[in-house]
Amino acid sequence: MNAMATSAPDTPRPDDEDDSSPRTPRGIQSVEVGGQLLKVLARTGRRMALKDLARAADMTAAKAHPYLVSFGKLGLIEQDTVSGHYGLGPLAMQLGLISLQQVDPVRLAIAELPALAQRIGYTVSASVWGDNGPTIIRVEEGPTAVYVAMRHGTTASVRHTATGKVFAAFGPRERAAAALAAEGFSGALDEPAFAAELAAVRTHHISEVTDQLLPGISALATPVFDGFGQLVLCLAAIGPSATLQTGPDGAPAQHLRAAALGLSQRLGAAQGGGA
Repeated sequence: MNAMATSAPDTPRPDDEDDSSPRTPRGIQSVEVGGQLLKVLARTGRRMALKDLARAADMTAAKAHPYLVSFGKLGLIEQDTVSGHYGLGPLAMQLGLISLQQVDPVRLAIAELPALAQRIGYTVSASVWGDNGPTIIRVEEGPTAVYVAMRHGTTASVRHTATGKVFAAFGPRERAAAALAAEGFSGALDEPAFAAELAAVRTHHISEVTDQLLPGISALATPVFDGFGQLVLCLAAIGPSATLQTGPDGAPAQHLRAAALGLSQRLGAAQGGGA
């Protein structure tokens, strides 16, 4: 009787491996290394000498130069013919403009609210300027419930709410003046007390109100800017006056500003935000 041939066990192939385990996508290291030069130029916002650019990207000038040559051929980087300094080129500008056109600030803000509410511990909201003034587009409740009639579509007072004061401080003056007049506060922008409030909002990028519309309720708000430095929306937090820490240096204000700055930068604003 012929002996039956036995085959060796199949050797697992890469394609047979369990696909359920997460994998890090394979990249091209040289692209990632050279990309640090682009990041430095984008972060600084100015032309730089080769040695300074290389140092900021944590590489030698000899290592950086070939990347700059290739990026220059693509139009990602441009070298000034007089100073020899390097800056972002026309292709980088085109990519930036296209990216800005594709970004939806409302979508980004709405996605940020749940985590922001948890960090602050109170209800947060996002608002834009609508037909009738500052208009809430999304409300996210935090761990501490606040029983206030604040819902999607609610129009905020420009004179008496933290959100309204952000739009008055950073939005077009004529628009704010018209909204204030509709509320019965014509000339409010020229009142010394209100003008001082708005000046403080511009300085700290935080607006605050305590017990103005509703006794026992306080709120904080901060602006979000786009790549042109224009105010596009406002983030706010609202809570009981007894427990919500107000003031520009408190933890809620810092969380709000950090979230707004992150959104502004994703929308193309400069490192420090907008106006």
